[in-house]
Order: sequence, then C-alpha cells, then structure tokens
Amino acid sequence: MISQLEPYPAYKDSGVPCLGKVPEHWEVRRIRNVAEMRVSNVDKHAKDGEVPVRLCNYIDVYKHDRIRHGLPFMRATACPAEIARFRLEHGDVLITKDSEAWNDIGVPALVEQPADDLICGYHLAILRPSRDRLQGEYLLRALQSRPVAYQFHTEANGVTRYGLCHAAIKSILLPVPPLDEQAAIVRFLNHVDRRIRRYIRAKQKLIKLLEEQKQAIIHNAVTRGLDPNVRLKPSGVEWLGDVPEHWEVAALRHRYSQCLGKMLDSKRITGTHLLPYLRNTDVQWDRINVEELPMMDIPPTEYTRYTLQQGDLLVCEGGEVGRCALWTGSLVVCGFQKALHRLRPRDVGQDLPRFMYYSLRAAAKGNAFNDGHVSTIAHLTGDKLRAHRFPFPPMTEQESLVTFLDLALTQLDQGAHRILYQLSLLHEYRTRLITDVVTGKLDVRDAAATLPEVLEDEAEVPDEGEMDGVEPEAESEEVDV
Repeated sequence: MISQLEPYPAYKDSGVPCLGKVPEHWEVRRIRNVAEMRVSNVDKHAKDGEVPVRLCNYIDVYKHDRIRHGLPFMRATACPAEIARFRLEHGDVLITKDSEAWNDIGVPALVEQPADDLICGYHLAILRPSRDRLQGEYLLRALQSRPVAYQFHTEANGVTRYGLCHAAIKSILLPVPPLDEQAAIVRFLNHVDRRIRRYIRAKQKLIKLLEEQKQAIIHNAVTRGLDPNVRLKPSGVEWLGDVPEHWEVAALRHRYSQCLGKMLDSKRITGTHLLPYLRNTDVQWDRINVEELPMMDIPPTEYTRYTLQQGDLLVCEGGEVGRCALWTGSLVVCGFQKALHRLRPRDVGQDLPRFMYYSLRAAAKGNAFNDGHVSTIAHLTGDKLRAHRFPFPPMTEQESLVTFLDLALTQLDQGAHRILYQLSLLHEYRTRLITDVVTGKLDVRDAAATLPEVLEDEAEVPDEGEMDGVEPEAESEEVDV
C-alpha cells in the first residue's frame, strides 16, 4: 500500500527551509493562527482550601502520545480559576516545554479522554486547535514530524536545562491542509501506526522471553553446574535450593573482602587530589560507564581503600540492589562512591570474580536481596552483603561455568540486539513516514479512502515506552510492515 503512494500533482515553496515544498493548495501557518496556547502553572503541591484534581504531568506526555483514562495521573489541588483555564478537553494537544535535554522539547500527546478533574500540570503547554482550521489528531502528527520538531529544538534555550518561551511556541510553522485532507492523513497514519505497534509488541515479548531464558541459564549454571548427573545436597539458602554435593556454600565474607565507597563531602573537596569516580547509575548489569565521570578528592592516605583494581566487582548498594559489573581497568585510576560496594577475592587462586558476578545476578533476579519491606527504599548494606551465602565450586569448575555462560549469553544477546536493531529501523521508518505524509511529500487521500473502519474496541492502547530504548547496531536488516 505504501509503496503505491504518489506525490501531489503540484507543489509550491513553503518559505520554510525545513519544510521544503508543500502541496500547492496547502497553507503554512504559525501555531498562533490555528490554535490557542495555554501554559500551565499548576504544580504538584496540595494546598488547603483548593479543589482536588488529577494532574497530567510531563512524564504522562513524554511516555504516551495519547492521554486516556487509564494513566496513573498524580493527585493534587487547584483553585477554581486554574481548573477552568487548564482543564483538558478532547482534541487538545499537550507539549513538553521544559526539559533537561534539548531533544525532549516539544514532545506531543493528544487528549482523547478528558475528565472534569483532569488538568494540565507544570512544564507543559496546552495547544487547543481552532476547530474550523485544525484537527487535534492532525496537530499531533504534525508535531511528531521532523521539520516541526526541528523548529522546537532550535528555539529551545538553555545550558543544563532547556525551555521554550511563549512566543517561540506560538511562532512554530505548520503545514495546514484542508480539513478533509487532515482527516485522511490522520486515518492513514493511525492505520499504519496500529500495525507498527502490534509488530513492536510482538518483538518486545520476544526480547522478554530471551531475557527470561538468559536468567534461567544463569540460575541453573550457578546452582547446579554443568553435570546433569551430579549428586546434590541442600544448600540451606532459599534462592539456591539444592547444589552439587562437592560445592561449598559460604557467607561472602569468607571468600571476598567488601568495601563501601567513599562518602561525598563537598566541604572536603580541595581540588588537590581529584580523581574520577563511579556512581550507582554508572554500574549496570555487566557494563560500567566511564564517560564524563564526576571528580572527587581522594587523599593519598585513602587512595588504596577507595580506588579500583582490574578484576574488582562493583555492586549497587541501592536502587536495583545487587546490580553489578566487573571493573576491567578502563581508566588508569578511578574511585567509587558510597552507593557502591567493591568486592575483591581474598584468594585469587581460589575464586573467580566473573563467577561471583553470575552468582550475584542470579541472587538479585531471584529476589535474594529483597528485605520484604515494600514501603521502604531497598538497601544492601555491607553487613547484609557479607552475610549472604553463595555457592563456591572448585576454581576449575568456576572457570568452566564462566566460559559456558559467557558463550551462551553472548548468543542470546546477539539475538536480542538484532531485534532491537529491527525496532530502531521501524522507529526511523515511522518518523520518516509521518514526516513525508504531513508535509505532503506523499498523497494518502485515495489510500485512506479504502481503509476499513476501526471499531472502538479494536483500537490498541500503546504500551508505555514501547518506542523507547531502541539503539541501532552496526548491521542492517529490512523490516516488512
């Protein structure tokens, strides 16, 4: 269907370099001419004497391109004047107007299901289309196109935080077809988008299955070994179950030394012994970020304690407790902060840190570090970590298990990366198609007229973040949609 689309019969110069030429009968108008803009000042704080409301906030818009009843809106309060001015209406389009990243400015979402108590929150602007000139759904698609997004990005001001002033939002130029063509464009793009989202969900389920298979392989290897006929014994540890009879099960403190990182104290930073250091967020599963690290003062007397050696294992104390990775010596010298534990084998000839990594991963994914208090923030203190019991096969068996797991997981990761690359291609395809259609490079009027009607219960609700987290790899594959 898409391959059969043709350009419009005649074009004219839009007068906007990023838009290029548009169909001869289309208009190009600034947002101020086709929509009313309202910038919310309603924050998340509840105040006595005000009316309870639900706030549609930045994250609701950033993560969803459709605002519907099922979203977990924040509870807050507002005065009657704020409710009257910022209550959401069907067909409104919300955009992000402030962000820490310039390319997160101008992200749109269409209000499909408003409610009397649902109002626009801070850091967002409401664009309310003039009904006789612009459809809300078409405005959503126009704002998703590259030429319009580019205008938002170039208008955003800031260094560490970016924002759009009111005049900048109102001055953005849009291609504006006649209303009947707007309806055809919306109908066509919604049809294609439903197919794309179904494909994405199917691929994401496959990635989830690969991740579950990976965890099952790790858990089986570090609790049973590679010999299916080995005699087993009770480990006395819930997440481990039975383990091979000849394995030792011991508290971590007997086999590894543990050290919590340095407490940051801005008053003690003199600048005389500055070193880069790792934070919790820098340590992901089997991966450590060493780009643009912050600096801390580590005086010579603390140098040995708070710096890393190749082969050290770093374990997250908070957040996703137990998340860990091996330090491979990417930097000559590097420290680590208090949010991280450093593990180092007491006898390098007895234990392999890479095997300990897999054991920690199996334990963390098996909720071994969950203290059972849902209402509190999880922390893996040094005392708790040292007391946890882990399996310790003989060194030769640890080496064999690591070789097996590295190979098996690499193959699964390669499969997942291929799927992610396909999704990145699809994301690019979706963006390019929206751009080509809303700027008139492709005429979809006839194609839209032949599409079947979509019943309300057939419309798909997109999953949160289903177009997120897609990073291209080095290879190329075609995706048939």
